[in-house]
Amino acid sequence: MGIFQKPVLKLRSKIKSNVPEGLWTKCPSCGEVITQTELQQNLQVCPRCQHHMTLGARDRIESLADEGSFQEHDAEMLSVDSLKFRGVATYQDRLETYRKKTGLKDAVITGDAMIGGCSVGIAVMDFNFIAATMGSVVGEKITRTIERATKNRWPVIIVSASGGARMYEGMLSLMQMAKTSGALARHAAAKLPYISVLTNPTTAGVMASYASLGDIIMAEPKCMIGFAGPRVIRETTHQELPKGFQTAEFLQDHGLVDMIVARHRLRDTLSQLLHFFGREK
Repeated sequence: MGIFQKPVLKLRSKIKSNVPEGLWTKCPSCGEVITQTELQQNLQVCPRCQHHMTLGARDRIESLADEGSFQEHDAEMLSVDSLKFRGVATYQDRLETYRKKTGLKDAVITGDAMIGGCSVGIAVMDFNFIAATMGSVVGEKITRTIERATKNRWPVIIVSASGGARMYEGMLSLMQMAKTSGALARHAAAKLPYISVLTNPTTAGVMASYASLGDIIMAEPKCMIGFAGPRVIRETTHQELPKGFQTAEFLQDHGLVDMIVARHRLRDTLSQLLHFFGREK
């Protein structure tokens, strides 16, 4: 037995921090700890590594539209539990929970706006609302936006982020793929431009429908784009996937994505494209 014993350190338990919660965010890419104020001012982009975090639909619209130009449509449209979905919680319970949590009615905000002086129909999805899954309300609001833009002879801009079709609505959700694609086909027949903006992640039914139909398809850096997840594809095909598979950079190299645009440059890039298409009001 040693002559000297290791002293017992008595630590204070349950020490309460005086720093309020929610003031800091840790970057999931580089680990940098950033104040919420700095992150909001930087459009939810890490100032150290430029990792693009989730940006809410209203903040996205504010960053893109000319000041005071956005007019929302179909704001009061609500999803209903048509299939009487039952699980640990009902579909209606989940809807109410996310409405309170996000302040949104559903996973997309739609309306008319001006970008760089050009009138557009715009739809922006919000991943914070049930992973921006596409149900009947999301599909209907996007379809109405496209049809209104076609009638007014405006371009359409859709900013996508989604986990795919909303399982709580079954076939009603899958029908939105055809409905939105049909509206875009009529928009294209009228010789009007459609710009699709892909953000992290854009997957499944959304990617297999309107998200991949743009005349111009742009994406944010390093965002995940695909149908099924990499693990599902790997286990189904029993093959090793290429490096960077399903990233925006990989898909640009293989021709699906036309350009990768950082969030700070998105508004100016859209404005340049709209002026190129000759759609000033």
